[in-house]
Amino acid sequence: MKKLFVAAFALVAIAFAPQAFAQKMSNPMVGGAEMYPTKDIVDNAVNSKDHTTLVAAVKAAGLVETLKSAGPFTVFAPTNEAFDKLPAGTVATLVKPENKALLTKILTYHVLSGKYSAKDIMAAIKKGNGKATFKTVQGEDLYASMDGKKVKLWDAKGGTAYVTIADVNQKNGVIHVIDSVLMPK
Repeated sequence: MKKLFVAAFALVAIAFAPQAFAQKMSNPMVGGAEMYPTKDIVDNAVNSKDHTTLVAAVKAAGLVETLKSAGPFTVFAPTNEAFDKLPAGTVATLVKPENKALLTKILTYHVLSGKYSAKDIMAAIKKGNGKATFKTVQGEDLYASMDGKKVKLWDAKGGTAYVTIADVNQKNGVIHVIDSVLMPK
């Protein structure tokens, strides 16, 4: 009886192992945390140790509820290291209540309305003969091109960022992790 129970348990485990493995593989790791496609952008971002500055900025700008809404959104999410590239004191200044409008302008410049996978972005670049233009939620254009096999973004001021982790799917859109903060005019 004990051998029969062990054999039955082993068969059940073997039957479910591929599904569990496939599910595990479909959830990318960002900032040491697994990102779940069943969670929204904010609920996933708060678990990434690489995005604590971005999360603090989103909270200071009052954008949490917006990024928790149905969307869909495409978010180009700068890492903490990306924010560290800004001049000293910039982030501390931006998160002050009196700078909420400017912070909101910068953060919404990193967001597109709609869900654009890396494949969609690369197709737009190809269709545009090497350059794609996207309208951000903030209202200004954001540009994309290929630099070798990497997607390169550049902003209204000529600054650039590279997508370092693409296609982090969320229930209300997709995140693409980037290595620099993009700036509107």
